[in-house]
Amino acid sequence: MFRGRSFSKLMKQVHRLVAGMGNLLQSGVSFALNGSDAMNTTLDLITPVSTSLAQVIEVFDAELRSDLPFVNHLTEQVRRYRGKLLRPNLLLLAGEATGESNRDHVVLAAGVEMVHMATLVHDDVLDEADVRRRNVTINRMIGNEGAVLLGDFLISHAYHLCSSFGATWASRRVAAVTNVVCEGELMQIENRGNFELTEADYLEIIRRKTAALTGLCCELGATVSDAPADWIEHLAAYGAELGMAFQIVDDLLDLNGTEKETGKSVGRDAEMGKLTLPLIRFLEQATPRERAALIEALGASGAQKTAGIREVISNSNCVEQALDAARGYVTSALAHLQVLPDSPARSKLIAAAEFVIRRRT
Repeated sequence: MFRGRSFSKLMKQVHRLVAGMGNLLQSGVSFALNGSDAMNTTLDLITPVSTSLAQVIEVFDAELRSDLPFVNHLTEQVRRYRGKLLRPNLLLLAGEATGESNRDHVVLAAGVEMVHMATLVHDDVLDEADVRRRNVTINRMIGNEGAVLLGDFLISHAYHLCSSFGATWASRRVAAVTNVVCEGELMQIENRGNFELTEADYLEIIRRKTAALTGLCCELGATVSDAPADWIEHLAAYGAELGMAFQIVDDLLDLNGTEKETGKSVGRDAEMGKLTLPLIRFLEQATPRERAALIEALGASGAQKTAGIREVISNSNCVEQALDAARGYVTSALAHLQVLPDSPARSKLIAAAEFVIRRRT
C-alpha cells in the first residue's frame, strides 16, 4: 500500500514537473535548455543532502591506486570520464530518503561507479569512439587491447571494493546486475544491422544495459538504510524507470546532438548499425519508399551517414515520439516516490528525474 500523501496529490506534482518539457527539441535536431545556469541549478538539487560526493571520489581513487605509474596514468584518464555522478547520487539519495547515509553507502556508491566507468571504456571500444567528456577515449590512447584490459581492471576493483562490505549480499547483487548489463550489450551487438528490430526488443536491450544498474543503485541505497521492503521495491523501480528514460535520451543525443554539445562522439549508433527508438518508430510508420530511404541511409558509409539519416526522418515526428516515451518513463519513475515521506532527499530524487529528461551531455 502507498503511504504518505494521496496518489492524486503526488500526480499533480508529477504533472507540474513534466509540464513544460515538451519544448526540448530545437529545429528537430537538438535539445533546448534554459542555459547552463538552469542545468547547474538542477545538479545542485541532485547532490546528496548530507553525504558529500567527495567521499565517494576519495574511495574510488584510493581503490584504483597502483604501484605501477603507467596504470595510475591510465586511471587518471578514466577519472576524466566522470560526469554528473548520477549513479552514486541516486544511491546516496535513496539512502537518505529512507534513513541516514553512512560509510557503507559511500563504498557501494564508489563500487557501482567503477562498474559504470568500466562499461564506458568498453562501450568506446565497441563503438570505435574517439571522444568522451571532451577528451580522447582510452581506446584511442592505448588501443583496443589496453582499453579492454583497463575496463576489466575497473570491474575487478569494483568487486574487490564491494566485497569489503560486511555482508556478501551487496557484492552478489552488484555482480548479478553486472551480468545483466553484459547481456544487454551482447543483445545489442547481436542485433547490429537488424532493421527488423522491434520496439520490445530495443526496450529489453536498454532495460538490461542501462536501467538494471540505475535500479540497483536505488535498491542498494535503500537496503543499506534498512528501509521497509516495499520502499526498497519502489525505489528500485524508480531507478529502473529513470534508467530507461536516460538511455532513450542518450540515444536521441547520439542521433541529434553534436560533439560540441554532448562532449563525446555522436552518430556512433548509426555507424555501428544499431537501431534506436526514433528510427524504430519511423520504420514502423513509414511508407515503403520512406522505409527504403532510411535503410539506404543506414547502409551508407562516411561522415555524412548521420546527416543522411536526419534528412530522411526530418519530416517525421519519430524524434518527438521517442522523447514522449522518455517522459512517460519519468512520470512512472516519479509515481514510485509516493511511497516515501516528504524529505529533502525525496525532493532531490524528483529533481534527478527532471535532470535526466533535460540533459544534453
